[in-house]
Amino acid sequence: MRRSHVLLATTIALTVLPGCGSPAKEGAKVATLASAAASPSAKAKPDRPRERLDTTPEEFEALLTAYYKCMDDKGVLAVRVATGGRKKAMTPEDIAQGEAADRICEPLHYPLPPWEKDPANPEAVDFTRAVVKCLKGKGIKNATVGDDGVSVSLGSDDQNLPVVRKFLDLTPDCEREAAAAK
Repeated sequence: MRRSHVLLATTIALTVLPGCGSPAKEGAKVATLASAAASPSAKAKPDRPRERLDTTPEEFEALLTAYYKCMDDKGVLAVRVATGGRKKAMTPEDIAQGEAADRICEPLHYPLPPWEKDPANPEAVDFTRAVVKCLKGKGIKNATVGDDGVSVSLGSDDQNLPVVRKFLDLTPDCEREAAAAK
């Protein structure tokens, strides 16, 4: 029998068999698929989108749609770029409202980092080390692993604009090389 048939037969058996045999005790409750689906604790956490190493700015903006909607639902103007910016300076109340909305919306809807850069990935530190090694091989001598272990830092050259530009230009290439070497 195929696996789906086995699962279907098991589900039917578990649903029908408790109703057979002795009469039900008054007040006894039987767990069913309907009761499990109705309970709020059984609801799954929404899947957050995940950015990829090769995500374009346009694709990332599309990933932010649910986050922006959540922020807007909380009364925060999330898409300032689309509205041409704010007309007035933000008040402390605006900032507090934005931070409160972000604490709710970010863990539910803000895109996760690429898996290679995700602190939850046990191999992320190795990936970052490979990116740093690549950058050093291409002339960025002060590239280092960041304090968080999963980001790349420029070190003491962070004020040298030509080095910063080269660092920013070479990092995506080194990330692709490190990902391909896995």
